[in-house]
Amino acid sequence: MRAAAFLDKGGVGKTTATAHFGVALHNDGFDVLMIDLAGKQNDLAKHFGLLDEIEASEQKPNIAHVFDDSWDYIVENVPDVVDQLTFETDEGPDLIPAHKGLDQVDDELASRPVEDRDKMFDDFLTSHVESQEYDVILIDLPGLTNNITLNGLQAARKVIAPVELGEFEEQQLKALHEDLEEFNAALDETIEVSMVIPNRVQSNTNLGKQLLEELREDYAETVAPVHIPQSQDIRNAQKSGKTTFALEEPSNTATRAREAYQVNANELVDRINE
Repeated sequence: MRAAAFLDKGGVGKTTATAHFGVALHNDGFDVLMIDLAGKQNDLAKHFGLLDEIEASEQKPNIAHVFDDSWDYIVENVPDVVDQLTFETDEGPDLIPAHKGLDQVDDELASRPVEDRDKMFDDFLTSHVESQEYDVILIDLPGLTNNITLNGLQAARKVIAPVELGEFEEQQLKALHEDLEEFNAALDETIEVSMVIPNRVQSNTNLGKQLLEELREDYAETVAPVHIPQSQDIRNAQKSGKTTFALEEPSNTATRAREAYQVNANELVDRINE
């Protein structure tokens, strides 16, 4: 099963959703691989406290190589190349981290033939990662539409879209559905939103309740079963290199958040399998 966290906007919670869905699915007995394509900041590695280990390894090879001409040479000459790319987290899922070389990949992809440029990541997953027998592959994508994003979307075909509540954010969500229709027509694919996740919701306010109800009406078929509440503990956990699942004394809102991620992750599996 593959899914990608994406919305054409930064700071909406894509990385947090990827991390929490990864741990939630691991808790349910799935072997999970998370892949960070979101850029050199390597936030997913930070989320699991792996940044120092990854930087010390110098990541040779790294995920950026998948998109350039050196990849075929690497595959032929580096034994167990996917193992070389992959790091274990303390919370269960494995991680292929981002790399600063991803910043150059978009321009390099633009020079490739149209029929090839958006399929390279799918080819990597199909030819090299699927043999590792993971049950779930979760992809964290950039908060903008570029050639890396299109590669990730085409490889995953299922989209997780975290969204905060507000008029501007709902416009972004509407634009996402419109963009996917264009991508599908251009790429002859079926990329679809599997789950809209109401994120950082303040449901104790009248405005928060109203906006949540409106989102559930507008996206009844794809909205997540449970919203993610606003919680400072989510940020605190992230800064300390963990998810809320690893907190020993979570606050009430953090407890509700991880329960919500667990329920939503289970539902995601059902929707993908359908």
